[in-house]
Amino acid sequence: MESGPRSTDFVALGHSGSDHYAGLETFPNPGAAQVDMTSDELTAVCPVTGQPDLYVATVEYWPDTLCIESKSLKLYLSRFRNEAHFCEALAVRIRDDVAKALDLPSEKVQVTLRQKARGGITITARC
Repeated sequence: MESGPRSTDFVALGHSGSDHYAGLETFPNPGAAQVDMTSDELTAVCPVTGQPDLYVATVEYWPDTLCIESKSLKLYLSRFRNEAHFCEALAVRIRDDVAKALDLPSEKVQVTLRQKARGGITITARC
């Protein structure tokens, strides 16, 4: 995981596309006690079948000094679209990357991935 800048001089924000991705960017916490961010644009590839798996991802965290900039999270999540991951392992990876970017213990970050039904089965992984 690449950690991005820690200031309000954002690399991705204000630029179209993903050419300006610089990792998970953060900014000083203005006083938020809890932050929930949800995206329905997460896609990864099934490591067995090679078929795309579509997710609704929710990242919840209890910030200390930093918060995640939302466009950098969107670009971070889009980077999984060509990678092979099981739902459960991907949830853990995202949690650990967000915790690292925020300098938080993993217990202060919760990630929920709701895999959209494929083959009649819906999976929800939470860590």
